[in-house]
Amino acid sequence: MKRFYKEAAVSGDGAAFKVTLDGRPVRTPARRDLTFPTHALAETSAGEWNAQGDKLDMAAMPMTALCYAAIDRIGADPAQFAAEAARFAETDMLCYRAPGPDTLAERQTALWDPILSWLETRHGAALLLAEGIMPIVQPQKALDAVRAAFDALDPFRLTAAHSAARISGSAGIALALTAGEISPSAAADAAEIDEAYQLEKWGEDEAARALLDQRRADLDEIGRFLDLLK
Repeated sequence: MKRFYKEAAVSGDGAAFKVTLDGRPVRTPARRDLTFPTHALAETSAGEWNAQGDKLDMAAMPMTALCYAAIDRIGADPAQFAAEAARFAETDMLCYRAPGPDTLAERQTALWDPILSWLETRHGAALLLAEGIMPIVQPQKALDAVRAAFDALDPFRLTAAHSAARISGSAGIALALTAGEISPSAAADAAEIDEAYQLEKWGEDEAARALLDQRRADLDEIGRFLDLLK
């Protein structure tokens, strides 16, 4: 799509802000009003619109795209997306520990145990640990607590948490990142322990490294989105 406006600006105050294009409010792809809960998020979206060239490129507008998702997808059916994110707790990567070597097991303990401890303390979700890859059945009480934690999020933070769970493969990482308990960098470190160890052991692989770099970049964007919601 060709650029059809000259300038993007922010309007509104209080709890709802809008981006306008030449004075006209932006609408989502589903034709809903594109409103922002914070001025900082609206300003960033306006900056993305102003940075566009002759043709619009949504890939270069990550904050706006996340807002679209929060309003059109997550906000339209938050229960569905909370359930999807919570389902990662059933097979959460944080719970499956390597039997060896010691170096890998120690890294998992150092990075994963604090997240699981926080999950239990903050949300009452005590997930069980297993050694190896044989599946374990998590306590229903813990799974219900994880689901309640996702249900409690507003559509914008649920958008971040749902994306983080999908990217990391962990409900624990997603909730900790969304709550500000861990940074995007720490979330990426926790999510890539196994892959990073394999690269160290067997040597660099261009395709594998690209996947890790993309995961880290995606989690950085989610972290930025969450910062703008403060």
